[in-house]
Amino acid sequence: MTKYIIEPVARASLPVRGSEQRFPVRRVYCIGRNYAAHSIEMGGDPNRESPFFFQKNPDNLDASGEFPYPVKSSDVHHEIELVVALKSGGVNISVDNALEHVYGYAIGIDMTRRDLQAEMKQTRRPWEIGKAFERSAPIGPIIPASEIGHPDSGSISLKVNNDQRQQGNLNQMIWKVPEMIAYLSEYFEIGAGDLIMSGTPAGVGPVVRGDVMDAAIEGIGELVVTVV
Repeated sequence: MTKYIIEPVARASLPVRGSEQRFPVRRVYCIGRNYAAHSIEMGGDPNRESPFFFQKNPDNLDASGEFPYPVKSSDVHHEIELVVALKSGGVNISVDNALEHVYGYAIGIDMTRRDLQAEMKQTRRPWEIGKAFERSAPIGPIIPASEIGHPDSGSISLKVNNDQRQQGNLNQMIWKVPEMIAYLSEYFEIGAGDLIMSGTPAGVGPVVRGDVMDAAIEGIGELVVTVV
């Protein structure tokens, strides 16, 4: 039996719809500016430039239905995303074979301390302080691809207090799910338990305590999160 200097933290995991088993999380990759309209609203190029990724931590994931407003920020934004859950991986995976590695999909919200992220951009520093903070990734249960297939089109939207903020379609992704998997595998040895947050449509905006975010993706379901 392995002995540790301190008690190790339990591995992060997520519920799977229709199962008592849980999905263990290894890494969380997030693609930036993967919808043209959102790229424009963030000051980027809407054309098909090379993708870029950042990471959140597995313990940033939160399936509780609540998002605690973080300290040290006064401008926190919502970003609804399709989350891809991998059951296997490797290196240099081809686009044609990429979907063979997908276990399922979920709805996630990439919460962002936009003011702190903007400061980091201005000083050319890493984004983690604006992206990888505690409970910064509200997420719903994983839906197995064996039940819903591999969604490549369908509405993706988010309301705040019943006010429509974000509205798009999965087919508007600049880099599709198989391409994201293939690209990541060129730079990382991706593996079982990895999640990919696949980008957000236009309409990102701030929330305050007491707001209710209602995120939905056609064919996957709904995720309701209260800001506390």
